[in-house]
Amino acid sequence: MIANGVQVPLVSFVATDPTLSALQFPFFVRTTQSDSYQMAAMADLIDYYGWREVIAIFVDDDYGRNGISTLDDELAKKMTKIYKLALPTGASVSRITELLSNSKFIGPRVYVVHVNPDSGLTVLSLAQELEMMTSGYVWLATDWLSTTLDSLPLINQTSLRNFQGVVGLRQHTPPSLQKKAFVSRWRDLHQKGLVSYGLNTYGLYAYDTVWAVAQSIDGYLNEYQNITFSFNKNLHGNKATKLQLENIKTFDGGTLLLRKLLQMNFSGLTGSVRFDSDRNLIGGGYDIINIAQIAIHTIGYWSNYSGLSVVTPETLNRKPHSSSHLDQKLNSVTWPGKKAEKPRGWVIADIERPLRIGVPYRASFVEFATEKHGTKDFEGFCIDVFFAARKLVAYDIPFMFMPFGDGQSNPNYDELVRMVATGVSMQ
Repeated sequence: MIANGVQVPLVSFVATDPTLSALQFPFFVRTTQSDSYQMAAMADLIDYYGWREVIAIFVDDDYGRNGISTLDDELAKKMTKIYKLALPTGASVSRITELLSNSKFIGPRVYVVHVNPDSGLTVLSLAQELEMMTSGYVWLATDWLSTTLDSLPLINQTSLRNFQGVVGLRQHTPPSLQKKAFVSRWRDLHQKGLVSYGLNTYGLYAYDTVWAVAQSIDGYLNEYQNITFSFNKNLHGNKATKLQLENIKTFDGGTLLLRKLLQMNFSGLTGSVRFDSDRNLIGGGYDIINIAQIAIHTIGYWSNYSGLSVVTPETLNRKPHSSSHLDQKLNSVTWPGKKAEKPRGWVIADIERPLRIGVPYRASFVEFATEKHGTKDFEGFCIDVFFAARKLVAYDIPFMFMPFGDGQSNPNYDELVRMVATGVSMQ
């Protein structure tokens, strides 16, 4: 809001919150990808593997809530349900452990983690301790994970052991000689001890952001010669606050500088630097990564132009548009437990809530189904068929036979159907 008041462009290479709009913040310019793209990519990834229920673990702030809300909207288009589990900012180990333990009783085994790096690494480490990084589980991470891992010094890459089988997103930056040279220079600085962290995509966006701002200021000065400020009546008329807005001057050329910035069109480390009408960076591409064998593997790509593909977005952009579901493809994945087969993604979660099967307790045709005298068990032809079919199911289903009727007269089947439909207990 201050940027709007003083009319100085606010340029951010880290603000991914999809609710930040040019309509609400006319001087805000985003020089990285919006999470609206990232959540569309995550929804397509979930849909690609056919999962219809997922659990989202997210940090309970604007970044987490708005990102997962966008994911919910994208998944709703694909008829997929999402269970949302919020983590307080700075959540303790015990709080995260409690959340993960309770999540086992929900049913889905597909987890989407959208948090900040500190709590995210703790979530995955605790999941491993709780044996939730084993066969049958799926862990999907937004780009916080790739950003964190890319930033780690090489000596800490052994931490990848804790994340085997995780699939994540990384903002896609196309290869170029310019990028290759910059990465080489950064590597030299790291070897000389002048920098202590690796280079992630946000670092590349930061570099391009500085160039974009510098070029727009240079263009502004070349055309308008000087920079002036004056008092804004709206700000000056406000009551005194701790911010002392009444003492702040407004940049007279703010709108003109913003126009120069939005007209930027150059090739940077991250690719083409151009802005759309909503003042977001044009692009929207992501790498799909898989952590396996103590390494990060790229298994495919996603773009808002072509969807999922094993071909890079910039290559597909040069071809005729085609993004049907049948065209979507990714390379093979190593899932948790070192499994190559896609996990089913769900279990019958809670043995304390078994499948309840209503069985008519009839006075006639007892050969089909009847209660064993003095027990709560049933026998008969229909019961035998049920048990035979159950043997064909590859996973366990907790169940309970629920007698309907008193065995002295035939029960009313319409009443049985009504009770099932309305969820009325037969106990």
